[in-house]
Amino acid sequence: MEKSRIQMLYDACHAVLSPKERPTLQQIQWLKTNLDKVEAADVGIDEFNLHGSPKLICGRGISEITYIHLHECNNFSIGIFCLPAGRALPLHDHPEMTVLSKILYGSVHVKAYDWIKVHNSGRQIKGVARAVIDGIFKAPCDPSVLFPRSGGNIHSFTALTPCAILDVLSPPYSEEFGRPSTYFTDFPIPSFPGYAMLEGKDQPEDLVVKGAPYLGPPLEFETNLESLS
Repeated sequence: MEKSRIQMLYDACHAVLSPKERPTLQQIQWLKTNLDKVEAADVGIDEFNLHGSPKLICGRGISEITYIHLHECNNFSIGIFCLPAGRALPLHDHPEMTVLSKILYGSVHVKAYDWIKVHNSGRQIKGVARAVIDGIFKAPCDPSVLFPRSGGNIHSFTALTPCAILDVLSPPYSEEFGRPSTYFTDFPIPSFPGYAMLEGKDQPEDLVVKGAPYLGPPLEFETNLESLS
């Protein structure tokens, strides 16, 4: 039986992703190739509800920011953010993570920074960052990759139309292992265009992310990997 595209992505992630060692550029390209093959229907989402199936999530029928959890283990996580038009995931970081993302459908404005100089007092993170992305991305487009210190590790998404973003994070967020999610406010520096002061802050009170079940093809997980699914 032929494997589903999302199973092939999971298998590739399981084969190469580990918190102990960064993936090589060749491995990143392999992961991108598998990620690029995945479409909304491959993960149980029907953007326009053209099939009228109760077994698929209607992408444009989602009214709140929604997260669809596929898998999480110590090495990586796979999930999908669905955003209604006009909603945003505020500026946030990915400490010591490699992140691969693909826009499954829709159009989104992305703003992203990388640190130039950062100070972490334990109570607040702040510093100077350089803007590396400030533009609009529309599906279909190539998957993106960010690294711990490059590629736009601190980013925000604003949905210009209903959209869905498939993410692979390695390793996943973990308070226990020093990888919390931190939100930021950016203050552009007028005398240095393209640079900004970033200050960490608590999760915005108006940021509400709802959960939705995964309705795509069943995934077979490797039993020798400690799964948090």
